[in-house]
Amino acid sequence: MDPENLPVVNNFLDPNEPTSSEARQSRMHFLDNQRKVDYVLVYHYRNRGAHPSHGSFSHPRAPLAVISNGEMGKEPNAAGQGNMMIEMGPLDALEEEKKEQREQFEYKLMEAGLELEKDLENKSQGSSFVRIHAPWQVLTREAEFLKIKVPTKKMYEIKSKGTIAKKFNDIVQKMTSPLQPRVPEHNDKMKNLSYPFSREKMYLYNIQDKDTFFDNATRSRIVLTIFIFPSFTGIHSLIAHNIYEAAYPLHDVGILLSLSFEKQCKLLYQEWACYGVFYKFQPIDLIRKYFGEKIGLYFAWLGLYTSFLIPSSVIGVIVFLYGCATIEDDIPSKEMCDENNGFTMCPLCDKSCDYWNLSTACGTARASHLFDNPATVFFSIFMALWATMFLENWKRLQMRLGYFWDLTGIEEEEEHSRPEYETRVREKMLKGQKNHVQKMETDKTESEDEDDDELTWKDRLPGYMMNFASILFMIALTFSIVFGVIVYRITVAAALSLNKSTRPNVRATVTATAVLINLVVILILDEIYGAVAKWLTKIEVPRTEESFEQRLILKAFLLKFVNAYSSIFYVAFFKGRFVGRPGSYVYVFDGYRMEECAPGGCLMELCLQLSIIMLGKQLIQNNIFEIGIPKLKKLLRKLKDETEPGETASSESKHPEQWDLDYSLEPYTGLTPEYMEMIIQFGFVSLFVASFPLAPLFALLNNVIEVRLDAKKFVTELRRPDAVRTKDIGIWFDILSGIGKFSVISNAFVIAVTSDFIPRLVYQYSYSHNGTLHGFINHTLSYFNVSQMKEGTQPENSHFGQEVLFCRFKDYREPPWAPNQYEFSKQYWSILSARLAFVIIFQNLVMFLSVLVDWMIPDIPKDISDQIQKEKSLLMDFFLKEEHEKVKLIDSAQRSPKSLTPSFRHFSRQSSRHSSQSQRGSQRGSHASSASQHTIV
Repeated sequence: MDPENLPVVNNFLDPNEPTSSEARQSRMHFLDNQRKVDYVLVYHYRNRGAHPSHGSFSHPRAPLAVISNGEMGKEPNAAGQGNMMIEMGPLDALEEEKKEQREQFEYKLMEAGLELEKDLENKSQGSSFVRIHAPWQVLTREAEFLKIKVPTKKMYEIKSKGTIAKKFNDIVQKMTSPLQPRVPEHNDKMKNLSYPFSREKMYLYNIQDKDTFFDNATRSRIVLTIFIFPSFTGIHSLIAHNIYEAAYPLHDVGILLSLSFEKQCKLLYQEWACYGVFYKFQPIDLIRKYFGEKIGLYFAWLGLYTSFLIPSSVIGVIVFLYGCATIEDDIPSKEMCDENNGFTMCPLCDKSCDYWNLSTACGTARASHLFDNPATVFFSIFMALWATMFLENWKRLQMRLGYFWDLTGIEEEEEHSRPEYETRVREKMLKGQKNHVQKMETDKTESEDEDDDELTWKDRLPGYMMNFASILFMIALTFSIVFGVIVYRITVAAALSLNKSTRPNVRATVTATAVLINLVVILILDEIYGAVAKWLTKIEVPRTEESFEQRLILKAFLLKFVNAYSSIFYVAFFKGRFVGRPGSYVYVFDGYRMEECAPGGCLMELCLQLSIIMLGKQLIQNNIFEIGIPKLKKLLRKLKDETEPGETASSESKHPEQWDLDYSLEPYTGLTPEYMEMIIQFGFVSLFVASFPLAPLFALLNNVIEVRLDAKKFVTELRRPDAVRTKDIGIWFDILSGIGKFSVISNAFVIAVTSDFIPRLVYQYSYSHNGTLHGFINHTLSYFNVSQMKEGTQPENSHFGQEVLFCRFKDYREPPWAPNQYEFSKQYWSILSARLAFVIIFQNLVMFLSVLVDWMIPDIPKDISDQIQKEKSLLMDFFLKEEHEKVKLIDSAQRSPKSLTPSFRHFSRQSSRHSSQSQRGSQRGSHASSASQHTIV
């Protein structure tokens, strides 16, 4: 029997019926094993009189029956219990209200043409599932309203690339064939013409099977469209008010791994979500077909970003190896390591610290050369161009995917209001109605101008003020914590300097512990700031989900950006800049000197800070948290279900249904956390790459695991997300572009201010006698007369064998015998000018090269733009041909009615029926789905 003609529209299942899940062939269908489950609603029920404290008490409820017209009735059982009255308590009244709202919602779903199947509420309390099936008539109606593009009968050959490009492409495909996933190959040479679905043009489409013409992702998207139709109380609002617990489409076990792990790994799991295939490309087309375009674009972006990290990792390793190879030839390092240099340095702290020889900092100087050498300058320029190349190639890939996924020309979908926004508008309207009479009498003009059906900036002003104040407070809190860590470093360094046994390792101990403290604080504040950003966005009351998502992303990114990079910015640009000089040091908290950079400069410490924070975040936050927390939540939910009264029957089932299995998974919360961690990583890779050339390599190693980790999470640990059509990655591209531009300035200042590249260059070409770096160390050290030290700051019990008259410190100041002693010297101003000039030249050079790269690489690939134009022409020719054939068929039918074929009679009936449905459906207006969800950041 055709599923469309089944007499039962709404079927309430009795688990005691002979036809059980054991006799069924598929866990994706109704009890009739024909109608596909397109969506599932879940709610928690409690029968009247069944309270949590009396979980063992259960009053048998009368079985429910539904007539084919959708009207519900209650049939009394044999004992006449249908007429029994039970006293209604407060919890029972609340449950009855929820039940009534559910019945109204489900009745409207049936009025919209959907077919429902529901479990019997035969326990005192528990979870019940409502399965929803969209019949062909509903699918075609909604597909037409949504203007969903579907393939037509016409196929055409995709234009081949140029001869050279084609040969190069063939060579690349042969070389990368072992890396390709073993999925049904996407035919890059042939493509179906696509056209928005129209019931009046059914003859255009290749409809061979009505059950498979719309894939599961499209079917669930259509059902969700009906859920959020304005005449309904939207499903998101019902979930927010605990009327329903969850709403989700089912995982397709025909494509995926069976979530009960009883079957073999299926295609998408085998070729994408297994760690064993980490070296392979992703099956992007299959991901898009299963999860929708929004998630497909995320994994396509992540794959391109990861592949772009390969060349930058190779260049970064080469730069690092260059530093290793030239460390023995570095003249400044040799001069610092020379024990006979005679550089007696000023004490690092008051009283307890003694004079010291510069040669004791030999190890730090040699290590600094690994990251502070001429190659890092060229690597910084390369990475700036790399960021531009990556963004340009992403735009091209996005356009290519949009063409093959039929996203070109799709209209912006209309978004409906969020439940919180509607609630606030209702409150405003109720408040306005109370004062309506007074306002009309006192201020008629204002009453007419005021718009009560939407929130104005005046209504949102308290939320905006709270947002502004809270964000400023959070940023100030972050800076305060950074300052607290600075104080920790200063005080601990002073304390350890008092002990002779710990004195030699003071700098290493303080730096390592301070970085670890920074890492722990960053991880904690990340979680806090994510929750705060969501709360701040809620009190703004954005109207649509898209607006909510964008505001949430901006707030979360701002707070997490400051949190992740504030300590790194301090080390890069502020540490050691405000310490003063011997005899006139800058103190904090009365007696603690501001910390200085190591003798080899702050670049080595910046590298250490960056590497530990970057690797710590990737290891702990991105991997351990992503793996451990979902498993912990799943375990807690399982323990709760086992102890929940009335729930044991489901857990003891030998053959759990697919909706039960999916309900046990974590709910999908959006892509914001996935994008956010990659954007922060992109900042680590690009902003300070001059100080840490190995950052791209560590990012690459992390992302190879991250791709499979995210894939496994989406396939086996999360409920199936709603398929969302989108043409791009939205605001994330703007954030990436902003970071790329800011990285140019950041790296320019790192090279100019933090490293010794500019001082060495100035010395070599302006002050060196032979054009080499011999004498550079002596040139960077100033003299100080120890007799001018402040009283009480001289070293106690100095171990230097001879009396020290002058000590040296790193700065460019006039010597004590000069008329203007200790003032900044001419060399200082020369180097400062060179640094500023370098920043300007570096920034403008890189910006010019970036603009040149942007101009040379068109956003739309030439072959794709040609194919789009060709497709428009072919589509027009195809329409004319089909219309011509249709007219000829109608003319021949009018001349000879007896020659009408059965198929044409069926076509005529279908056309008339679709025309009448279209007239009725047009009253609903055009609407679109909005499946964006609240996200955890």
